[in-house]
Amino acid sequence: MKHNDCSNIESKDGCLASALSVLGNKWSALILRDLTTGPKRFSVLERSLTGISPRTLSQRLDDLERLGIITKKSFAETPPRVEYTITSKGNDFIPALQQLAVWGEKYYSL
Repeated sequence: MKHNDCSNIESKDGCLASALSVLGNKWSALILRDLTTGPKRFSVLERSLTGISPRTLSQRLDDLERLGIITKKSFAETPPRVEYTITSKGNDFIPALQQLAVWGEKYYSL
């Protein structure tokens, strides 16, 4: 099978697939969007992401942390407090998210 030349989009095969493995679900991009304004607690993210279950939010946060896209900081307080922050690796996604939002605004309305 002949390989299609997609060098106008990705410099080598797998780049786009790698990015989509991070953002390829409904919630990850929205979590990153919310974290661009600063650290957030779980409950704040849960309220912002209408329709997400606590279990799904927890899974997405764990996935993003494992990938180095966000960090999780626990504070030794009573009650315990945890904050999530976007990393520099996560910040590198922001221009792509902004372009997706521009496309969404142009072609899609709720």
